[in-house]
Amino acid sequence: MASEVRTVVISGYYGFNNSGDEAVLNSILNALERAGREAGIRIEPVVLSGDPAATTALYGVRAVHRMKIGEVRRALKNSHALISGGGSLLQDATSAKTIPYYLGVLKLAQWLGKPTFIYAQGIGPVQRKLFYPFIKNVFSRSAYVSVRDVESAALLEKMGLNKSSIEVVPDPVMGMRLPSGTPQSSGFDEEGRPIVGVSVRFWNEDRTDMDRIAEMLQQWLEQQQLHIRFLPFHGHSDETASRYVMERLSNADKHGSAVSISPIYPHPLDMLKEVSRCRVLVGMRLHSLIYAASQQVPVLGVSYDPKIDQFLNRLGEQAIGTTKQLHPQRAAEQASSVLSNTERWREQHQEVIQQLIQEAELPAKQVVQLLRQTN
Repeated sequence: MASEVRTVVISGYYGFNNSGDEAVLNSILNALERAGREAGIRIEPVVLSGDPAATTALYGVRAVHRMKIGEVRRALKNSHALISGGGSLLQDATSAKTIPYYLGVLKLAQWLGKPTFIYAQGIGPVQRKLFYPFIKNVFSRSAYVSVRDVESAALLEKMGLNKSSIEVVPDPVMGMRLPSGTPQSSGFDEEGRPIVGVSVRFWNEDRTDMDRIAEMLQQWLEQQQLHIRFLPFHGHSDETASRYVMERLSNADKHGSAVSISPIYPHPLDMLKEVSRCRVLVGMRLHSLIYAASQQVPVLGVSYDPKIDQFLNRLGEQAIGTTKQLHPQRAAEQASSVLSNTERWREQHQEVIQQLIQEAELPAKQVVQLLRQTN
């Protein structure tokens, strides 16, 4: 039985009903628990969350509000260490305030004398180079730095970090597991139609990206019978985007096809089950692609951000289009080809997927080993 206890604060984009980020948290918590058990110590997580009550209810861990500096400081002061990650935390594409927030939490922990661990983060894009020295300063003082792709490592090197201090690991979600006893799905619905998972999000202001995806799906529906299953990964915003595309799909029933949308799931394992039931998945959200790959469901990525291409590259794949350029007919033909050859896709990708699943545990093992040395 574990005799030693280590309290670890976890900082990330948690408590915002985003299935991908919640999956990151779920994966980190489980990986830490497994690594701690193997090492003979018990990890007590404290999550910095946008909705502490929801985080505690979902995972049974302590949580404090990420924007209440007094609570954050107390949590850090009473902890043994801070984990920052995973996810795309250090980027300024969505807001100029994102990088200062996450660096601020890291710096506060360092001021309090706590070791800091960078856990499988995706770095960038960082368009404002004024952030470079601040990132270098904080990361160079961290006990462990891991990133989820070689592009993130290269950006940190460009900022001045030593290459030897950066470990490239998979996204933590590659290690997320379905509960034991979960029945294996054939990928077909009750009518024998292949289930095609679709994850979309709004990106272009003029919605041309959504229109092209809708046209692609429409052309695919006209070629063969399908069950298009929309999967809203980020709560109501993705549900709205999904319904926007659904409204532009016509006469699916006349072709013997079906179009449906999944519920918004608070717990990421429920969405993972949905994805595992798909025959193939068309995804914009990074974690929709990661969920699918982890379940050996063939993926067709639509890129809106370099992180999509970076993950697909690790699988030896390329996006079928981007939010700027997607040819509906060509994409539909490509999707149909993948659907017709799912077993070949699995055989071609099985080795790299298994490697990514195993390597997803590495950061937790490294963190636990370093925590054993703390008092």
